[in-house]
Amino acid sequence: MNTYDWLRNLPLPDADTSCKIIEISFNKGTRKDFFRNTTLHLFEKGDLVSVEGVSGFDVGEVSLTGEIVRLQMKKRNAREDNPEMKKILRIASDRDIDLMRQNKAREPEAVIRSRAIARRLNLDMKISQVEMQADGRKATFFYIADGRVDFRELIKVYASEFKVKVEMRQIGARQEAGKVGGIGSCGRELCCSTWLTDFKSVNTAAARYQNLSINQAKLSGQCGRLKCCLNYELDTYLDALQHFPDNCDTIQVAKGNAFLIKKDIFKNLMWYTLPDSTKQYPLTIERVKKIKSLNHQGVIPEELEAVEVTSSKPKEVEPEFVDVVGQITLRSLEKADKKKRQQQQQNRGQGQRPQQPQQRKHGSGGGQQQRQGGGQGQQNRQGQQPNKGQQQQPNPNRNQPNRNPKGPGQQGK
Repeated sequence: MNTYDWLRNLPLPDADTSCKIIEISFNKGTRKDFFRNTTLHLFEKGDLVSVEGVSGFDVGEVSLTGEIVRLQMKKRNAREDNPEMKKILRIASDRDIDLMRQNKAREPEAVIRSRAIARRLNLDMKISQVEMQADGRKATFFYIADGRVDFRELIKVYASEFKVKVEMRQIGARQEAGKVGGIGSCGRELCCSTWLTDFKSVNTAAARYQNLSINQAKLSGQCGRLKCCLNYELDTYLDALQHFPDNCDTIQVAKGNAFLIKKDIFKNLMWYTLPDSTKQYPLTIERVKKIKSLNHQGVIPEELEAVEVTSSKPKEVEPEFVDVVGQITLRSLEKADKKKRQQQQQNRGQGQRPQQPQQRKHGSGGGQQQRQGGGQGQQNRQGQQPNKGQQQQPNPNRNQPNRNPKGPGQQGK
């Protein structure tokens, strides 16, 4: 993870006083170094450049430029006027990038073969990573060992096996975890693989000052060492503990000696326990100082006078158990079903009511027409012709063929 350039938007200084040093990262940011820019190019973050290497060149990515580089150099105790500082050659060409990719593809196989060679020579070491130079003329072997290792014979075998110039570099377990990477117990990416560069020693005293239980499994990181984050808030705890009295691990009361369990810097309380009891008693700092002064005078107080600790969080009310057996019966379900059926019948009856008057109207009209038809039939029987102007009732079977062989005039006869 690269450093954020918060000086980028500031106006540029003079050309003579501007920083000519550029930070270059290699191998996906696992290794960073400073190089002098002797060219006339203005490099930006993310550019691939070719820099000086061991008897050749190497290809890296620009990670920082400008005035922020001076702050990083001061942090790493690097001098800007160092004559041995290597230089930037040019912008990486396509040939340089292709050559770098070919040599980087050799690294996984080189790790396996180098481990087999070290085991064959019976060396107490572990090859963690192999980093090839972009031109393939040099290889850096990172190894882990508890003590000193005589690898003079190993270097000769590596040089003849890989046909490169060999450099052995010893790293610790924390550096190895940073190169491998991973997710910590906090859910974020490991600090050693993102932004942490200085690995300070961590001991169990840091956990004791912060009132943490000495559990090796919980306090250890993926590297097998104590977590680096134990040192992050240690200074805050040390400053807060200055207000607490010293030499108050045990105080005397009428019930016996009270032993100090922990110190709460947030509530300024000191927790004690009495013999033959597992209960913890919180005491204020003033009360502890007073009991300690009385003990020096030879006076033993009757009680500790513990304070009540109230929590600001609202208490969660647990739901009570309710017995609902017998409250729901089959009769209630039958009543609900019966009521539902009645509503459906009412809805159906309301939907058919508007059609009943129309049916009655059509029925009465049909009766009149039948009566008129009967009268016409009587007139036809008497030999009278029907009136042409009179509207005849439409016959529903008019579209069907007339099956009566007799004509319409012969129907009444």
